[in-house]
Amino acid sequence: MKKAPRIHDLAHEAGVSVATVDRVLNRRPGVREVTVQRVLAAARRMDYPILEDAPVERAAPLRVTVLLPAGTNRVIQMFGDAIDYSQDQFAAMGVRCRWEAIEGFNPHALAESLLKLRGKTDGVAFMAVEHPVVREAVNALAGCGIPTVTLISDLSGSERGAYVGLDNVAAGRLAGFLLARLTGGAKGKFARIAGSLTYRAHSEREFGFTCVMEELGLARNVIGVREGRDDADTNAKLTRSLLEQHPDLLGIYNIGGGAEGVGQALREARHGQRVVFIGHGLTSDIRGLLIDGTMDAAIVLDPQSAVMSCVRILGQLREGGEGAGRVKPVNSVVIFKENLP
Repeated sequence: MKKAPRIHDLAHEAGVSVATVDRVLNRRPGVREVTVQRVLAAARRMDYPILEDAPVERAAPLRVTVLLPAGTNRVIQMFGDAIDYSQDQFAAMGVRCRWEAIEGFNPHALAESLLKLRGKTDGVAFMAVEHPVVREAVNALAGCGIPTVTLISDLSGSERGAYVGLDNVAAGRLAGFLLARLTGGAKGKFARIAGSLTYRAHSEREFGFTCVMEELGLARNVIGVREGRDDADTNAKLTRSLLEQHPDLLGIYNIGGGAEGVGQALREARHGQRVVFIGHGLTSDIRGLLIDGTMDAAIVLDPQSAVMSCVRILGQLREGGEGAGRVKPVNSVVIFKENLP
């Protein structure tokens, strides 16, 4: 005789947790409509006994809040734009997603913003600053049943549910490799401009870059990292200073935002030595820099895909989904003038 399916079998078939299946079968709220229908469809396929005509209590929309650092970083602004443009998609998913601009580079302001969300949201995505007060805030939210997802920059030793972003060590290595190859073995210096090394993403990229340059025998040619706080005007000043202090400058890796400032300074100095320029993101300014040859390559994380991943993972975590924290980092995509989308 065919063995009757068990609740664990149904959970496996539907791709959700046993707790979620239990809520669906017992008509309890707290499960998104799309998940309810997935569980019911799996039950029908398996001939699992369900009460088809029993009323199902509809879950309230999943409330998601995304915290983004304020400032002039246009790459970060694109994430806010992606949220604004995706409201129809969120509504179809049973999600209400909004974003807030908070003070950047300030761990205490970030921690305070996280804690203020207690009782006001069902899940949070944020760009983490590596600091104990941020870690404690994340753990406090976890204790209240509010899952968090780190976006772009991760947070070590915390109870965050998952990380959505690049493998930043690999991204830094990639930038170093590109600079070394594109400068063709010429003798000279390499510079790095970060937003702030308090962002784990930036410190990991810097580490990856340093490692690959060491392996290539170019470590002695690497200038100490500058921090421009992702501000275009500050990055422009730093770039002008680098060009003045190092006439043999071969390449610049802009680790964070504010690439347009670096590009502006390089455009002004075009009469001098050609400098290879690698950065992150694909704003309208960066497109222009790639097209006119000021910038050579951009390492990109797609804002739309990243935001949607955060929302999906937070939904899974809210419903007791297993394994969301093991999400793999996004592969780096390198954009040149020739493959601009």
